[in-house]
Amino acid sequence: MAKAMMDAETLSQNLKHFSGTEQYFKHWLGIQYTDGVKYLADNAQAYWLIDAIASHQPRARRIHSLTEFQLWFLHVGNAHEFIKPRSPNDAVLTCWEDSPTAETKPAIIQQIPMTDFPLTDIKLFLQDKVLLLPSEN
Repeated sequence: MAKAMMDAETLSQNLKHFSGTEQYFKHWLGIQYTDGVKYLADNAQAYWLIDAIASHQPRARRIHSLTEFQLWFLHVGNAHEFIKPRSPNDAVLTCWEDSPTAETKPAIIQQIPMTDFPLTDIKLFLQDKVLLLPSEN
């Protein structure tokens, strides 16, 4: 039986408690992820997010500036200043080599139609092929 999705406020508060990881989980596309990312995927029903990031790795690894570190943002709706999906009910996943600015374009962008992801946004790092929460860095 699938676990129920956690509400945004509880999920957001609980994610703040992750620092470091006790265990790494291997994704079938070759990356690993931490306890915090697993918690996010379990409680937001968002293994699709790990799949999406992992699926972009062949392309990302061909971009020299993204081989060691990638900054991934998922934004749901139009709340962000300049990172916006095509439709207000959708999300957009972007990959950056550094903090996004309105003057730069993401290295990778993927539109996510009709998501029920509970948070308006989430930031993840991919460092040396390990996907982690910023607090786990």
